[in-house]
Amino acid sequence: MAKLSTEELLDAFKEMTLLELSAFVKEFETTFEVTAAAPVQQVVQGGGGGAAPEAAEEQDEFDVILESAGDKKIQVIKVVREVVSGLGLKEAKELVEGAPKPVLEKVAKEAADAAKEKLEAVGAKITLK
Repeated sequence: MAKLSTEELLDAFKEMTLLELSAFVKEFETTFEVTAAAPVQQVVQGGGGGAAPEAAEEQDEFDVILESAGDKKIQVIKVVREVVSGLGLKEAKELVEGAPKPVLEKVAKEAADAAKEKLEAVGAKITLK
């Protein structure tokens, strides 16, 4: 069997649907007895109490919530499809019409801010949580 380069593997994954990729990840985890889940970081609370509240206040994952589409619903649908990879036209339309709904969940601050800027630029009302 020929060894595939990283680029070839990524190209193969790009061709897969989300369901196919999910099935692959499950099979990979089973075969190699590993997990693809991110480790959960536990906060140890000490007697001082000074550092623990600061760590709790600093949030590293955000949800981008579409509150309303505004006047330009079609443009908002286009941007939602751009921001959420793999989302079809029907799903994007349902998401926009069903507002308030989460567009992105548990993403980094930079990605959340970028999505918020793009959506607000076309008239959508967005909140970050």
